[in-house]
Amino acid sequence: MNTASILIKTDPLIKAKAQKTAEKMGLSLTSIINHYLKHFINTETITFDAKEERLSKWAINALKESEADVKAGRIIRFKSVDNARAYVNSLIENDKSSK
Repeated sequence: MNTASILIKTDPLIKAKAQKTAEKMGLSLTSIINHYLKHFINTETITFDAKEERLSKWAINALKESEADVKAGRIIRFKSVDNARAYVNSLIENDKSSK
């Protein structure tokens, strides 16, 4: 069977944990990666499991601030992208002229 190598960069701890998990299941890391690649080809989809991802404290605080801003009415809504760009550009121009 012909094979090709793929070189990827990953955190050494992630690699070690993945190898250990694969071994527990009686599989190689290569067979798991090949399975995921075949699944990707066949379905043309990428699936992420949200429970594996954890928000940082910074992100959690930013979301809390955003929720507070929405509740307090400190938000601006735009009907189009062009309106949003015009608003941002006016802020930039006002900042430049105040200096």
